[in-house]
Amino acid sequence: MTPFNDIRDYVGVPRVASLRLSPDGTRLVSIVQALNADGKSYGTSLWEIPLDGRRPYRLTRSVKGEAGAEFTSEGDLLFGSRRPDPTVKDADEEVPALWLLPAAGGEARQIASRPGGVAGFATGGRSVVFGSDVLPGDEATEDERRKARKEAGISAILHESSPVRYWDHDLGPGEPRLFAGNLGDDRLTEVRDLTPQPGKALTEASYDVTPDGGTVVTTWTVLLPAGETRSRLVAIETADAGAQRVLAEQDGHDFDGPIKVSPDGRLVVCVRANQATAESIPEPTLWVVDLATGEGHAAGGELWPADIAWAPDSRSLYVAADHNGRRPIFHVPADGSEPARLTPDDGAYSSLNVASDGAVYALRSAVDRAAGPVRVTADGTVEELASPAPELELPGTLTEVTATTDDGATVRAWLVLPEGASAENPAPFLLWIHGGPLSSWNDWSWRWNPWIMAQHGYAVLLPDPCLSTGYGPEMIRRGWADWGPRTHADLMSITDAALELPEVDATRTAAMGGSFGGYMANWVAGHTDRFKAIVTHASLWNLDQFAGTTDAPAYWQREFGPVGGELYGKLSPHLSLPEISTPMLVIHGDKDYRVPIGEGLRLWWDLQRSDVESKFLYFPDENHWVLKPGNAVVWYETVLAFLDQHVLGREWKRPESLS
Repeated sequence: MTPFNDIRDYVGVPRVASLRLSPDGTRLVSIVQALNADGKSYGTSLWEIPLDGRRPYRLTRSVKGEAGAEFTSEGDLLFGSRRPDPTVKDADEEVPALWLLPAAGGEARQIASRPGGVAGFATGGRSVVFGSDVLPGDEATEDERRKARKEAGISAILHESSPVRYWDHDLGPGEPRLFAGNLGDDRLTEVRDLTPQPGKALTEASYDVTPDGGTVVTTWTVLLPAGETRSRLVAIETADAGAQRVLAEQDGHDFDGPIKVSPDGRLVVCVRANQATAESIPEPTLWVVDLATGEGHAAGGELWPADIAWAPDSRSLYVAADHNGRRPIFHVPADGSEPARLTPDDGAYSSLNVASDGAVYALRSAVDRAAGPVRVTADGTVEELASPAPELELPGTLTEVTATTDDGATVRAWLVLPEGASAENPAPFLLWIHGGPLSSWNDWSWRWNPWIMAQHGYAVLLPDPCLSTGYGPEMIRRGWADWGPRTHADLMSITDAALELPEVDATRTAAMGGSFGGYMANWVAGHTDRFKAIVTHASLWNLDQFAGTTDAPAYWQREFGPVGGELYGKLSPHLSLPEISTPMLVIHGDKDYRVPIGEGLRLWWDLQRSDVESKFLYFPDENHWVLKPGNAVVWYETVLAFLDQHVLGREWKRPESLS
């Protein structure tokens, strides 16, 4: 038996979310997500992973859970939590604060709080920099004004610039700011506002602090005419609140996170990317900046950086980047010389931490492996460490498929085969299209997990068509501003190759996808009837409508042009509605701001009036992904019931979880 036998067991499996190594390299701490006792929600806690092979053990335990983990220079552990502070009467437990767990032992204590909560933090020397949401106006009266607003039942937010929403939450009425304080005996002392009146400049900012604690380097969003923005890199002296200098800025480019300051405090690395247009693709690169002079240069070549860590000598970096359906670690010289691949396996690495001896501690996962901690030596040897989460037994095997497309390109995919699939017993086939579109099927996913489908007998194809990352700029260029037609051709080529395998049943097929994968599921529905069922989740349907109502319209309109332009008529799936005859399951969450609920409602209504056999699975309280344990169970059970009905010819069985 495995957790995949019962989806309720699956959603209850603990998950390792991140790693943090202490400055002296003696302690490794992870954040672990696990099902709460009520079975209705997830909680997080900090776990110690002993480096001598002993079993991991839990460090924190609270009803509200913990978020983030950073070691101070003296080895104490900082974390965020909504846990109540026993030293404060009538404290607001819904507001996250900053806590410290002493290295010498003892109880955790709260060291900083704000009326708008603490969101993110970084440390250097005796300084701690943290983010907090602040209402405009007199800071001294903020607590009273927040309480008055709440008691009056006011939820209105007045915006004077974009954006107004992000993924699944509203922005405002406050503005994110950065604060700095000094580590004291009990709490942070001399807490000061480093960024008075930033407006929306620090919305979703990435930042880091120099080792001496004297400077914080952060991304800073600049508002431009016509709703456009540009992100620059700035340095702020922690002792001189409000004073900042621009380190990197360039017209038509963004300087974004992750931000990492070198161990010697001289350099900072970020990701610089051009702002794409219909004619030019985005091409992100590592950007190394001298903190003293602001001089910068590119490094890492064509790597698409996902995570970054400095080597101890500050002369090179370790970078996790997508590459041919994997996400290996690369060793990257900071001077711009050619990078070298460090890890040789199929792993997808994240949460990189480098020890003084050059070893890299990281999380390793893969399409067939949930994340777990490892140590990577200088020669690329990967050593597994004891994990706070159990190792999972998979109900099948993983292989690769490649195909040559009509334009001569090579497209590859992972193929999950269920146990028992053979020429004598071929498995029904499910094409699963990834989101993004700038993404890759190279990692384990708790939300989009093909092994649940394999447990129920399906062979699952996970292709990387055009627009997938990790194959160089030409792979992205092939599908840029040509989403539907080019991607569809790639998907059909790799599907044809998979269906030639004797272990796969070419007569029982389905397709599904979420986000951009949902867009493509809709496109496939309007351009072929080869599949017996299609599942579309959080999908774009009317491109014109989407481009004006999503949370980041400027980003998408750079590629497609102003709403109503030629590309909208060429690439919108809704224009092929008359050609759709395949049964469809539409899934959407009401709190989805990236692909607003209007897309799902419009698609559902169009299918209804066109008399296409369809169902609509609607989540009033979920966002783009559907994350609550109970709703995740409903999602998988409904998708499987729909596939079984139309692919396997079974009678429709309403999931018990919906009754």
